[in-house]
Amino acid sequence: MSEITQKTIMLEPEEITKKDVGLAWLRFYFVNEIPHSFDKYISPSLMWALMPILKKLYKDKEDLAAAYERHLLFFNTQLSWGGGTITGIMASLESARAQEMYLDQPITIDDDLIYNTKSGLMGALAGIGDSIDSGTIQYIFIAIALPWAQSGSALGALFPFLAFSLYQLFIGYYFAQLGFKLGRTAATEVVGEQMQSVIEGLSILGLFMMGILAGNYVKVSSSLAFTLSGKEFVIQEILDSVLPGLLPLLVVSGVYYYFSKKGLNVTKALIGLTVILGALAFIGIL
Repeated sequence: MSEITQKTIMLEPEEITKKDVGLAWLRFYFVNEIPHSFDKYISPSLMWALMPILKKLYKDKEDLAAAYERHLLFFNTQLSWGGGTITGIMASLESARAQEMYLDQPITIDDDLIYNTKSGLMGALAGIGDSIDSGTIQYIFIAIALPWAQSGSALGALFPFLAFSLYQLFIGYYFAQLGFKLGRTAATEVVGEQMQSVIEGLSILGLFMMGILAGNYVKVSSSLAFTLSGKEFVIQEILDSVLPGLLPLLVVSGVYYYFSKKGLNVTKALIGLTVILGALAFIGIL
């Protein structure tokens, strides 16, 4: 075997498997926020996650160093929907780029394409992931565990944390494999019609769970009662006969209206709600 042929074989990129992509996702999952910095945000996490894949693709030290540097530019996204999908896509793009370099073909997957793909997807996927995971899924787990917590079971405190962590682990793995399989078109699949139906269903389920929480755990009742023509009227009994839970619903709706108009200022909302409910209680309405 000639020296040139032997060198060519040594530089040949190895095949990237589902196991490699799964390992990259696990590495990103466990170090996601650890190397967080203001100038790079979580790009070191993604670079460290991709390191085993990049080492299999780039046998030349200079090419490997350039690949590391490529993935140390500013990057920030949500853990599972954004991080999982983009981890898989980056593995797919780097694999294709390494093949182009090995075969001495024109480089179509250049640095700009790789970074622009990341920067174009990280915000959009983070928006979806935050609204679904942080805005819906975790509160479903909390709602499930609240009765256990109220009964004094430690499972009520542990279940939301464990269930949410496992949910993000498995859905992120799915998106990482999807991203690697479909490459840059994976984002279209994530926001496609089928996934939109899932997202819409989860949003509706989340609204139901918020309604259940409000009905069961927001306790507001009226103590107002008066006598008219010798007959006593108790306002709370009248409200319960017309629409049970009306006062908690009005309180929750009022807080939601305040947030929609004034922004998510929880401190002001709590202070204002305390003052209003305290005043109503003082004059005997509540």
